[in-house]
Amino acid sequence: MPTSKKVPAKKNTPSVKIDKTQAVWIYSLFSEYDIDLFLVGKHFRLYNKMGSHLLEVEKTAGTYFAVWAPNAIKVSVVGNFNGWNRGSHTLYKRWDKSGIWEGFIPDVKKGEVYKYFVKGFDESEHEKGDPYARRWEHPPQTASIVWDTDYTWKDKSWLNKRAKLNALDQPISVYEIHLGSWERDPGNPERVLNCREIATRLVPYVKDMGFTHVELMPVMEFPYFPSWGYQITGYFGASSRYGSPQDLMYLIDELHKANIAVILDWVPSHFPGDRHGLYEFDGTHLYEHADMRKGFHPDWKSYIFNYDRNEVRSFLISNALFWLDQYHADGLRVDAVASMLYFDFSRKDGDSATNEYGGSENLGAIQFLQDLNVAVYGNFEGVQTIAEESSTYPGVTHPVHAGGLGFGMKWMMGWMNDTEKYFKVDPLGRKHHHHQLSFSMTYAFTENFMLPFSHDEVVHGKSPMLYKMPGDDWQKFANLRALYGYMFTHPGAKLLFMGNEFGDTSEWNFTSSLNWHLLKYAPHKGMQETVKALNHLLRKEPALHHFNFSYEGFQWIDADNANESIFVYMRKGPNAKDTLVIALNLTPVVRENYPIGVPFKTKWKEIFNTDAEAFYGSGKLNTGDLTPAEQEYNGQQYTLKVTLPPLGICIFKSK
Repeated sequence: MPTSKKVPAKKNTPSVKIDKTQAVWIYSLFSEYDIDLFLVGKHFRLYNKMGSHLLEVEKTAGTYFAVWAPNAIKVSVVGNFNGWNRGSHTLYKRWDKSGIWEGFIPDVKKGEVYKYFVKGFDESEHEKGDPYARRWEHPPQTASIVWDTDYTWKDKSWLNKRAKLNALDQPISVYEIHLGSWERDPGNPERVLNCREIATRLVPYVKDMGFTHVELMPVMEFPYFPSWGYQITGYFGASSRYGSPQDLMYLIDELHKANIAVILDWVPSHFPGDRHGLYEFDGTHLYEHADMRKGFHPDWKSYIFNYDRNEVRSFLISNALFWLDQYHADGLRVDAVASMLYFDFSRKDGDSATNEYGGSENLGAIQFLQDLNVAVYGNFEGVQTIAEESSTYPGVTHPVHAGGLGFGMKWMMGWMNDTEKYFKVDPLGRKHHHHQLSFSMTYAFTENFMLPFSHDEVVHGKSPMLYKMPGDDWQKFANLRALYGYMFTHPGAKLLFMGNEFGDTSEWNFTSSLNWHLLKYAPHKGMQETVKALNHLLRKEPALHHFNFSYEGFQWIDADNANESIFVYMRKGPNAKDTLVIALNLTPVVRENYPIGVPFKTKWKEIFNTDAEAFYGSGKLNTGDLTPAEQEYNGQQYTLKVTLPPLGICIFKSK
């Protein structure tokens, strides 16, 4: 089992003669080049310089501190080591224009609890956590902790093959997880498990289910548990709710050893106004815009980063690289991108700012996102960035050099909304909404899309996925199996929130475990087996992933049979033998001897059917070899007569 490295404290040579009689020694980790990069917004490894660092200076162990507070008139370190004395350990402000305060304090050890006492230019007084702290106290306590990210990684094999396995032409099926509620302590449901405890069951479960990726909802330190982690105060600290930084590293390491990629939710869009956090850090609007039309989010009652400020861009991009570097993350899902792109996002007319050209686009945020993606893809091989972006902003996944934002993928929110609306309709009325399901193919290849059924779809009265489906209990399960079958055969990467895979009957509750007991019942076990089979099919069949983001991988055979609510289409791989024909019957009526056009004369075989009894279906399958007739149908040269199961999807492959 990996353990923290036993390494000596880092040794550094001071650039000036040290007066050892002082409580704080004059000392710096910054070169002039570091400062230049920081000031122009191009220093993307600030975590190696800023914050607290355990060092050995002139044979004396202690901690070096560095913090950006350009408008402060005094910054000191306070903690248990000095009785929280605001006057005893004052940092030195650098002589350049960086606004950085720094110094080395002897004998401050790993595990020391501390804050910065900041006196603003207006004599205002603030006690702040360290923006670059690697660890924090468990909420409701709010201090930072001197810590490191030393760890003996054992995922070299994964990293060597990551560029191939995490590429866009590979199967991508993401299991979205909230660590605090996937599973609680069975002996004490109030207790949140730490990452090492979670790894014991999560890793084998995800591997058995066939998911290729996990996405962890924010694991950075956050004060308010009901925010689910989306209002962060400690951007560089692994949340204390789930153990130590090394515990999180262990979980990621174990996932990698199982060949499972790890995506981290990341929130560069806004932060809360807690007094110990980034808000008014040096007594001024330092990280956030001073103009509240740009700096305050009315929906979330939080503060928006000032992307026009170079030092803020350095902070945020350094943070993105930190999680990829120090925690070996394989991707970042960037939250609330639409709110970053537009000043008028969720604002009434007249309440929003404009850019220098009078438009609503936040040009600083656009530049930041482009810089972010250039830095991420330029520094790490085999990683992906994913935009949670709900607007029609063009080119989110287009290259930066072509004017795009440079993301690897974008959530396909339009597909998600249209699909849910369609499936909520009673099957008798679906013929009137037929093209709501086929419409996505008119824009499916304008971006690299990920199809998400995320946590947002099963909270706040939206109901669990199962209860969005119409009909009696059997029909609800059949509809949901068909929906997942449609999802996994539609072009694009896939994402399912935890609990969706077995048809949880409750909305997601972040204060308790998923309803794992439901797996005792055949319908829920069947649902789980359906998703498991779809994941393994996605991995096995090149047609379901190779051209996920290209028109080359999809062709309609019949998109217009509205009266019977039937859809037939092809998915294609790099070779003709990879071709699959998919048929959806979205009414509860069994269709016997139903003709579908197929492209090849060879025998065909049904390789998947959501109506299988193992999935709690009715068993209306197509068994044995299926021989097509030489008769043109739906634009194809040959015709296959098949049974279409009720509220089901079946997949055929030529032999």
